[in-house]
Amino acid sequence: MKFSDMLRAAQAAHDSMLCVGLDPEPSKFPADWRGDAARTFEFCAAIVDATKDLACAFKPQIAYFAAQRAEDALERLVEHIHRVAPGVPVILDAKRGDIGATAEQYAREAFERYRADALTLSPFMGFDSIEPYLRYADKGLILLCRTSNPGGSDLQSQRLASGELLYEHIARLASGPWNAGGQLGLVVGATFPGEIARVRELAPTLPLLIPGIGAQGGDAQATVRAGWREDGPIIVSSSRAILYASHRPDFAEAARHVAWATRQQLNDARNVN
Repeated sequence: MKFSDMLRAAQAAHDSMLCVGLDPEPSKFPADWRGDAARTFEFCAAIVDATKDLACAFKPQIAYFAAQRAEDALERLVEHIHRVAPGVPVILDAKRGDIGATAEQYAREAFERYRADALTLSPFMGFDSIEPYLRYADKGLILLCRTSNPGGSDLQSQRLASGELLYEHIARLASGPWNAGGQLGLVVGATFPGEIARVRELAPTLPLLIPGIGAQGGDAQATVRAGWREDGPIIVSSSRAILYASHRPDFAEAARHVAWATRQQLNDARNVN
């Protein structure tokens, strides 16, 4: 099944726009596990088990695993998600950006080693940095467009000779000539609802991965109002607020509570929209 079809099916089945980000930091694990990187898989699997019926996607961030020498835990985690939540896509957050044979190896890593359903990519080296990933026809490729960090404006809001801002140009390419196979989506930060609306105008049907609610302060109602459309799905990611809702043994139950409340907040905003 293609990523886009998996996403829409999971959103319908779970009535959810919520993506649970999996950014494990052993220093923030529950008290009895704190600082123990060997618990990485166990911690993340417990979060997945607690939220698998609330999420439309899971998004492990590769750096949090690699920094702890826990790539084996990431492999096991993706396998676990596919087993316990078989209809929920896994978006590997790696933000890769390279060309040629190197990009081919990154694609193998994401889609053959980790068996992710989608991957975040940096498009700033142009189409030939995207093309090797397009060969995996059922996979989703989510391109950085207007990111949630303040420094994103340094480049993404620069005006081109055409008059477009750079992020607008990326959105236009991703919704047009780069997307012949229908595999592309865009990353747009919840901290910039005006830019979400502009990206949605330029890319009316592309999936938008929207980080920045929760700990980063993005407004859920403004995010949904700007980005959600019947034929244009949004994937609203929350990581820290869910993962570290409690530092006690009830951490998974607390994560479920926050995930449920966040999903409901997003749905309420959609219904108002």
